[in-house]
Amino acid sequence: MKTLSGLLVLLLGVCSIVPDALAIPAFARKYNMSCTTCHQPFPRLKAYGNEYAGNGFQLPDGEPPRAFRDTGDDLLQLMRELPLAVRLDGYVRWLPQEEGKSDLQTPYVMKLLSGGQIAKNVSYYVYFLLSERGEVGGLEDAFVMFNDAVFGDNDFYIGQFQVSDPLFKRELRLPLEDYQIYGVRPGRSKANLTYDRGIMVTSGLLESSSFTFQMVNGAGLGAMDASKAFDTDRYKNFALRFSRNFGEQVRFGLYGYLGKEADESTGGLNRLWMVGPDLTLTFGPVELNIQYIERRDDNPDLAVSGATAARTRGGFGELVYLPDGDKSRWYGVLLYNAVDSDYEVVNPEYPSPKYESATAHVGYILARNFRLIGEYTYDILNKANGLTVGLVAAF
Repeated sequence: MKTLSGLLVLLLGVCSIVPDALAIPAFARKYNMSCTTCHQPFPRLKAYGNEYAGNGFQLPDGEPPRAFRDTGDDLLQLMRELPLAVRLDGYVRWLPQEEGKSDLQTPYVMKLLSGGQIAKNVSYYVYFLLSERGEVGGLEDAFVMFNDAVFGDNDFYIGQFQVSDPLFKRELRLPLEDYQIYGVRPGRSKANLTYDRGIMVTSGLLESSSFTFQMVNGAGLGAMDASKAFDTDRYKNFALRFSRNFGEQVRFGLYGYLGKEADESTGGLNRLWMVGPDLTLTFGPVELNIQYIERRDDNPDLAVSGATAARTRGGFGELVYLPDGDKSRWYGVLLYNAVDSDYEVVNPEYPSPKYESATAHVGYILARNFRLIGEYTYDILNKANGLTVGLVAAF
């Protein structure tokens, strides 16, 4: 009890250093709307928020004239104000299996976000991590989007984004605990379903269905090499996703990823593929999200000879509970992660991808753009506990 009391005192201390958290984030500020128009709770998107983002950060019924400056030039669409927002996450964590026992992680994340229209049917979105886990994270999401670019309801993206965005967006999850299967990289492989550079095309031509095509480097977000190239080999990786809604309660998706990567200095080559279904079930105040991924690598260590293949599979199940729907001040999340792999570790620098955890998360909406959270995660494989209390603010 003394430990828990101490954590609560520390949490109050964290809250006292937060800037004016009642300020309105960028898009809500632009339209004089509540954050609940698109989110509940933030950053989780509602259907209208998904529609707004998919429409190039433009209102479905069209942008108000006051959103742009009248320059007298029909070829110049200039936003009246540059939309900027800040997100700040701060936590106090209790890790009894670690030497430190407890840790003040304030801030854990601080980032600048911006997005809007550059020209007619052309939009951008970008965010810069000023601090993540004590380091400057740099640019993560940074892309230009051409809305309804070809043959009607088709959107074209170019830049850097999360490969898993068409599935479940990691940046919009409520718990601190991640969707672990998306970040798996067996051995020396650089390909996974987190950030990468490339192009993405989405199509909603079929009623209640959507298709997404991706072509990416497969090398993550590393710096340029000596030849001023981001890609570390000659290959590109490809992915395709199909999703269909069955009424308002059921959404089913199927995703496939095919890639090839090489160590250009030695000639080691790895062929890989990933495939898996995803499912969302919504019944009243409860939403259930399920993801499964099966992955194969024929040479994850990029060995020149004696290649050893690896099979990796896993996923997550997430249950979100909003007792009063959009009007909820309290919410709860249960998240289960599991990753299994027969990858044989040959270098401690590349550990086994195996992982299993169970998380319980509860949050309270102190303001539409400021929530308090409590989270408990049990690492099943390592029999380790983790307790987190903290805040997430956007302004």
